[in-house]
Amino acid sequence: MRGFLLRFAGPMQSWGEHSAFGVRDTTPFPTRSGMIGMFAAAQGLARGADLSLYESLRFTVRVDRPGTRMVDFHTAGGGVPARGTIPTAEGKRKGVEVSTVVTERGYLADAVFTIAVEAPDDLGESITAALRKPHWQPYLGRRSHVPDPLLLLRPDVADPVAELRTRAPLPPARQKPETVPVDFVHEGETGSGAEQDGRRTRHILNDIPQTFDAQRRSYATRAVTVLPEGLPGVLAHWRDHDQFLDGLYQYAAEAT
Repeated sequence: MRGFLLRFAGPMQSWGEHSAFGVRDTTPFPTRSGMIGMFAAAQGLARGADLSLYESLRFTVRVDRPGTRMVDFHTAGGGVPARGTIPTAEGKRKGVEVSTVVTERGYLADAVFTIAVEAPDDLGESITAALRKPHWQPYLGRRSHVPDPLLLLRPDVADPVAELRTRAPLPPARQKPETVPVDFVHEGETGSGAEQDGRRTRHILNDIPQTFDAQRRSYATRAVTVLPEGLPGVLAHWRDHDQFLDGLYQYAAEAT
């Protein structure tokens, strides 16, 4: 199936999967709900819109750089008049002396992912057109997490998963090995490709969005398999970061 390539890179990104109350988590790679939410926002769909059109999409994530998981300690409220304190479930306001809410928010710092999205032609064209001129600005999991340029790396690829393995540039490697070990996140119980060192991990994620309606938001579960693979070292043979960026922009320009 044809599709397109995305590149998620930026100072911070966060992909919550089971956030609750004051703890906002992040998975170590982009979630299906986060990516579908990005597409729906770019296309201007309302919160309660039907999401069934995205069921045919298939995602394969290449973890170019896993980044560093960090947690921010946040407080909300406190030091404000009573009318500005935190609302309660009963519709009242918390007293000034107990108005501060403490939250912990996880995020990935300096992470980079390249994603192959397999999609029917009409849907793929509609999504990529929207990402070029979005109705609502795309972001990497949270509105404060702005993506680097080249979010849409290639808009029309005959075999996007093969492109991840053979052509899409990797960040510079410190040395120049013949192969570069990279994790792939495949949807389903197993992944294709050459397994490395016999290692694989399986995760069950609650990240298939049924609706983004704020009053009845719900998700279904899916299985993903994280499978290490060895990619050709030439994909990461850049002298420095500037040369890598030149190569990345040239790669993207070849598709225009």
